[in-house]
Amino acid sequence: MALIVISAANAETSPIVPMPSEFPDNIATYPFPKDVAWMKRVKLTNETAQKKAAEIKLVFDGDSITDGWQSRGKQVWQERYAQYGAFDFGISGDQTQHVLWRLLQGQAKGLNPKLIAIMIGTNNLGGCKNEQIAEGVKAIVEEYRKICPNAVILLQGIFPRGNKAEDPNRQRIKDINKEIAKLDDGSKVIFIDFGDKFLEADGTLSPDIMPDFLHPNEKGYQIWADAIQPVIDKYLK
Repeated sequence: MALIVISAANAETSPIVPMPSEFPDNIATYPFPKDVAWMKRVKLTNETAQKKAAEIKLVFDGDSITDGWQSRGKQVWQERYAQYGAFDFGISGDQTQHVLWRLLQGQAKGLNPKLIAIMIGTNNLGGCKNEQIAEGVKAIVEEYRKICPNAVILLQGIFPRGNKAEDPNRQRIKDINKEIAKLDDGSKVIFIDFGDKFLEADGTLSPDIMPDFLHPNEKGYQIWADAIQPVIDKYLK
């Protein structure tokens, strides 16, 4: 395995990234960063989290869909989660390997949340097989369990995407969710799949909920919040 150095100018970090001579069999489980701007954001986010560590009881992590809590879902976030010192680690465009890299950079170090809500994997659909994506999700859950052993993991099924029910990604997502549902141990890892709540009776995705058939709008985040509220109430109230 060779080593390459990615220098993050002005980010006060020059992480050494293990880089194999050939890509591993499953890139979804191989911690890997993106560009310098992304690494700067990771560093700043981690620093912010450390300053608020004592008050963080609820953590969200994932990609742009989770990142959207701070934009389209901000009002719902303030109403539902601000009281728990909730913190959002989600970053737009992230795949499982990027979340793993973030965790290895100390993302959740020193935090003691009661609940960690994770949803990740939709961005891996373009370059990974279903079983590889499921393995990437599993690796993230296991890493969070090591870093925050007292927390309960709320593992959320990947949301449906694409306008039509026959979109090929729909079945792939169902198959991946079926696989990661096996991580539910009834105690420290709770799996919940509520993707059908976003769908019309004929299986289509409404632009009134997901305008681009991928990212929820304000209404979509309300549906999301309502779906996980029983879990929030159980572990945080």
